[in-house]
Amino acid sequence: MHAWRFDAIGTRWEIETAAPLGERDRARVRALVSAFDATWSRFRGDSLVSALRSHGGTTRLTPDAAADAAAMLGAYRELSRATDTAVNPLIGAGLEALGYDRDVSLMPGPAQAAPGEWERMLSWDGASLTLAGPGVVDVGALGKGRLVDLISEALAGAPGRVTVDGSGDLRVRAGAARVALEHPYDPTSAIGVVEVADAALCASAVTRRAWGDGLHHVLDGRTGMPVRTWAATWALADDALHADAAATALFFDGGPELADSWGVQWVRMSTDGRAERSAGFPGALFTEPAR
Repeated sequence: MHAWRFDAIGTRWEIETAAPLGERDRARVRALVSAFDATWSRFRGDSLVSALRSHGGTTRLTPDAAADAAAMLGAYRELSRATDTAVNPLIGAGLEALGYDRDVSLMPGPAQAAPGEWERMLSWDGASLTLAGPGVVDVGALGKGRLVDLISEALAGAPGRVTVDGSGDLRVRAGAARVALEHPYDPTSAIGVVEVADAALCASAVTRRAWGDGLHHVLDGRTGMPVRTWAATWALADDALHADAAATALFFDGGPELADSWGVQWVRMSTDGRAERSAGFPGALFTEPAR
């Protein structure tokens, strides 16, 4: 197998293929990443979502960006309703209030909840994105999964197994890979293992993108505060967008039910070391029995 490693959207990526990727394929991947970042990154002052932050308004979307909006914000609607608005695409201001801002200052101020009525504020159609008032759109709950899917689909013509890994969010096509479920408090050990065959596995943990005294990137939109009950989640689905979304939802009440309704298999570990899994999870856990 051949690996291509690069940095994109603030994290490390690896694409593993049976044969080396040619320059045309690499250019296609770079273009996808660049376009996605230019639309959805709240860390860029020139992105489309950043153009809305101060006063709201309407911004035009390319056809590809409109497809992203339909896929991601449609899933956000389901996430938000299932978790009683705990998962919210306008959580960006809350992340920035705690120091996870454009400059990654990590200097926290008072917590800021996300608007519970976000569905009235944020709307989209086949050509535009509208925000009715100031706000910070953040697609972190599932955006990386969406980009994993886009890259995987762009490489559909590559021969043999293709694995697209965006630092914890991965999709395997035309083959299988055995993946360890990394212990959130000890990266040298695992709490289980699962085979990912023509599917996606996404993980999230409160020990990643963590700073200060108990601060991390998984916030409850209703309070603007980091979650405390669950330490890590893993979700296995046909595509990375739904796996990534479910991995976020599993930090909250309603998450397991949403994952089950989507046909997503999952594992989650609490901050006191207990593990739960869906009844159909195909991997092996070294701790608790099925839920």
